[in-house]
Amino acid sequence: MTTLVSAWTNAKARLAAVGVESPVIDARLLVEAAAGVSRTDIIADPYRALSVEQVETLGGYLTRREMREPISHILGAKGFWKIMLRVTPDVLTPRPDSETILDAVLPHFDITARFSVLDLGVGSGALLLAILAERPGARGLGVDVSEEALAVARENAANLGLASRVALLRGDWAAGLEPDSFDLVVANPPYIPTDDIASLAPEVRDHEPRLALDGGPDGLDAYRVVAPQIMRVLRPGGRFAVEIGPGQRAPVEALFTASGAGGLTNVADLGGRERVVSGIRP
Repeated sequence: MTTLVSAWTNAKARLAAVGVESPVIDARLLVEAAAGVSRTDIIADPYRALSVEQVETLGGYLTRREMREPISHILGAKGFWKIMLRVTPDVLTPRPDSETILDAVLPHFDITARFSVLDLGVGSGALLLAILAERPGARGLGVDVSEEALAVARENAANLGLASRVALLRGDWAAGLEPDSFDLVVANPPYIPTDDIASLAPEVRDHEPRLALDGGPDGLDAYRVVAPQIMRVLRPGGRFAVEIGPGQRAPVEALFTASGAGGLTNVADLGGRERVVSGIRP
């Protein structure tokens, strides 16, 4: 008989054996999903038996995770900030590091404020929808080059009850958008240097959309495009925040300074790494 605790123990061992970075957490999430239980259930009722169907489902999940398919793709969902998002292989899996953008911008907009937000490279909608969920007076536009990504963002907006405050547009960053249109612009552009992609973890290298990863030879190609565009579409006094990779603070700040940005600041993530460059249009 397979119980919750024995299933978890076996799952942990299988994932650890193939080098999964967080086998304990991943095993628990897969057991919860396969058996339709919560973490509390595993603790309070560890010897509850799994059905044959649940055991088979868990086995399928574990085989996929052993192949280093991301948990978010297996379960089809990922938590970000305070919201739950549908995730597919067509979008970048939302990561806690990107929540640093929320830390950087939300304090500048009162909870009762009415303002407009632009999310460039909207993907799953993580940044835009998290902001709208926190600020009920905000309205947003998400732009992405991928129709598949926009479909995921559209579904997430509907699931969160935010569809009436969101517009989604296929486009090339901010090209064609009206000047002086937004109070806030956020973006998580691709910033990984092309030659570094091969050394990424298999979960990222083999399963995330390359379009959302590859930042060109030095990782800065997207910033060269979006810095002047962001400054053009921001209203005077408007604010922006973009995620950056390791060692990119100085060159990204230089690109924004050359485009007319002021008040530049950097916000570190929970690991103490420089993660977000933020500023204003004077």
